[in-house]
Amino acid sequence: MLSIMAVTKQHERVEGLTLEDIRLRYEDYEWFWIDFDQPSEEEIGLLETMFHFHPLAIEDCLHRLQRPKLDHYGDTHFFVLHSLQAETLFVHEVNLFVHERFIVTFHMQPSPELGAAMAKMMATTKELHGCTLHAAYMVMDELVDRYFPAMYALDDQLAEKEIDDTSRSGTALLDEIFAIRAKLLHLRKTFMPMRDLLYRLLSSDRIAGLQEQRAFFADVHDHLLKLSEMLDASREMTADLRDSYISYSSNRMNGIMKTLTVITTIFMPLTFIAGLYGMNFDRMPELHLRWGYFGVLTVMGLLGGVMFLWFKRKGWFD
Repeated sequence: MLSIMAVTKQHERVEGLTLEDIRLRYEDYEWFWIDFDQPSEEEIGLLETMFHFHPLAIEDCLHRLQRPKLDHYGDTHFFVLHSLQAETLFVHEVNLFVHERFIVTFHMQPSPELGAAMAKMMATTKELHGCTLHAAYMVMDELVDRYFPAMYALDDQLAEKEIDDTSRSGTALLDEIFAIRAKLLHLRKTFMPMRDLLYRLLSSDRIAGLQEQRAFFADVHDHLLKLSEMLDASREMTADLRDSYISYSSNRMNGIMKTLTVITTIFMPLTFIAGLYGMNFDRMPELHLRWGYFGVLTVMGLLGGVMFLWFKRKGWFD
């Protein structure tokens, strides 16, 4: 499906156009924007037959998922951008062709960001904004703005884990932390290349009119820098939480092993006494004493109690 808007020589915004309108009145428009939204095979063919885009750019449009990048093909500049769904963290590709007379967006998945950007272009009244580069800025700005909800959601999940009590299973908590860390790594694959793309764009001298729009693109780059810092901070937090839970589990295990060691140590002499008098020898004087059984039990009880008190005084039960 194609969505088309155009700006006339008199700086009037026109929407709801068709390709035939563009062909017949091409010289009447200062510039126009065509959005290829989940295009058909016939519409995909227009990239070559109508716009004559470079074959490599068309190939990048059709072979997903490309890394965000910027390529220059003569007077047409080709961007590969990433759109992110905050709920599922699903990433899909948005391709952007920028020319002095037109802008073309191409995407195989629904992209509400492009609809929002096009609506903003229709609503603006400033002549400065009536150019293809500013339209490209609006597309990038909308895409990057949609990254923040996903990042904030993961930050909230980490905050919950940070204040979580230790009554839950340590294994379950570690599994959740590793799941969040995996999502952060997934976001990193989008944030970092997009940040590098904006840096390369700001450093480029091959795009005419970029100087007038540099402040807008610098703002998008600042947003990506903020996202990168948040991402790095969250990754460090997952590492700290992981180390904390591992340390807690290790200390807990040490406490259990200490308790078991104390119990084993206490029962070692008791087991020795019980084993000694459990031997089947006839000539054992204590076996025939009237109070021998109770005497041995008393000695065993005193021995166990003294050892318990001694270990407690040493702080083994702290």
